[in-house]
Amino acid sequence: MKNLRYLFEKSTFVLKTAIAAALLSFGSCQSILEEDVISRIGNDYMNTAGGFNDGVNSAYSTLRMWYGTERGNNFTVFGTDTYRMGSDGSWKFINQYTNQFDSQTGQLNEIWDESYRGINTCNALIERGPNVTGIPEATKNLRLSEVKFLRAHYYFILVQLFGGVDLRLTETLVPTRNVSRATVSQIYEAIIKDLTEAIPELPAVIRTSDYGRATRPAAEHLLGKVYLTKATSEANAADDYSKAEVLLRKVITGYGFILLPDYKSVHAFGNEINDEVIFAVQYTRDPLNNGGGNNGHVFFLMEYDTQPGMRRDTQNGRPFKRYRPTNYTLNVIFADRVNDSRYSKSFVNHFLSNRPGTFNTSFDKSKASITFAAGDTAIYLPGIEWTEAERAAKPYQVLTPSLYTDKLYPALNKFLDPGRIDLTQFEGGRDYIAFRLADTYLMLGEALFRQGKNGEAADAVNIVRRRAAFPGKEASMVVTPGQINLEFFIEERERELSGEQMRWFDLKRWGILVERTRLHNLDAAPNIKDFHVLRPIPQNQIDRTEGGNANFPQNPGY
Repeated sequence: MKNLRYLFEKSTFVLKTAIAAALLSFGSCQSILEEDVISRIGNDYMNTAGGFNDGVNSAYSTLRMWYGTERGNNFTVFGTDTYRMGSDGSWKFINQYTNQFDSQTGQLNEIWDESYRGINTCNALIERGPNVTGIPEATKNLRLSEVKFLRAHYYFILVQLFGGVDLRLTETLVPTRNVSRATVSQIYEAIIKDLTEAIPELPAVIRTSDYGRATRPAAEHLLGKVYLTKATSEANAADDYSKAEVLLRKVITGYGFILLPDYKSVHAFGNEINDEVIFAVQYTRDPLNNGGGNNGHVFFLMEYDTQPGMRRDTQNGRPFKRYRPTNYTLNVIFADRVNDSRYSKSFVNHFLSNRPGTFNTSFDKSKASITFAAGDTAIYLPGIEWTEAERAAKPYQVLTPSLYTDKLYPALNKFLDPGRIDLTQFEGGRDYIAFRLADTYLMLGEALFRQGKNGEAADAVNIVRRRAAFPGKEASMVVTPGQINLEFFIEERERELSGEQMRWFDLKRWGILVERTRLHNLDAAPNIKDFHVLRPIPQNQIDRTEGGNANFPQNPGY
């Protein structure tokens, strides 16, 4: 693992500042491309064995543009039925779908430009790789398969967000204004081709020193998801679900992955490498080489740090108060708290005092004051209503649902990062778990359901549900074939995968994004419209295209 992390970080520096300047996509700014000396160094270096290897590692770094970042979360968590906005943040209009969310939105441009930088690095490696010497042929083929996995990954994000985009499968050395939008079908065809070619060459398992690289099961998991998504797109084919089924079964049965016995341990700090993880995006604790870091630890937290008996610390996190669970999430998705452990294991339910003393109460006015010693419970979130008398009997503040606000609410605990060097550090160092086995099981169950195989679908999802049960409650968690329907998957995927950058994509592919967001997200309901199932094409991309909007049309509604 250390070896890959070192190369990954080294390549981020070398290629992002040198090679990438020559390999930026058609969408890059002219001023960068005018740096001729750097461009020439990049071209020369890429053709060497060392440059090729660093280039491959650099191609991975674009994943950090999306996973665990503010932009990646804003475009997958915001604007859905399960999370609304907390009190803070400068990107609320993404959740609200107001006119401010337009083609000049900064994070939109970043996703577009960084994706194409990654794609063009992949293109350069695929084109130049066959002529690079000094690398064993088997190693070269392996690395090129990794790059195809990455290129497919980037295009899959783009096609889900924007629909048809520019399909670039060859290296762009200089800026060009001659670009156009491919069809959604053409994008999916390219994605499937890359992954199909990559799978046979990728290893079934990864050596510890190469942890973080693409593997055969990672590519099969991704391709299974591609088929599941394609099946409800304009590019759909009759055999999409059956193809997804075959791939997802391979991941489950062929490589030794297992669900961890305890749901909470999947995202436990320090356990990022575990037997359920199929693919993770690598971060590091080195502040010089971590880029923007994994920032997921800040976004889902409530304002615990200004409450009586509490101050901010690294254990409880730096609360940005961005994503607040909707009532639908709390009252419907996580309604079962007797049999299903995932509510109690996904959300913070108490805070221990780290600021001893006597204080006036803030939100819980069932008592006038409270006194804490270090380590005493300062705040408790039972998740259900208590009477005022029940709250008054406790020597701490009790935060019940009727007292929730845009500052105070159950905080998702999956991404907490107590390993940060201080209580203000934004650049977290935890790996981001992108693909995990529970998701594979749920996707398999959905693919089977879509084919009318409800019995087999129930068998697949019950494996996940039994793991989620409180001890002794496994039988109560089992669903029957008659309970398998789309609504089941709508709820079950969020119970298992809440906050894991999937919800917007799921709602879109199910065709219910607008309906469900309007129904459950009070912030978005007044503004979301049918055209919001696509994001706007960045205006600067249209402006730098020959013929402008006529040749690179904006998505409807923007």
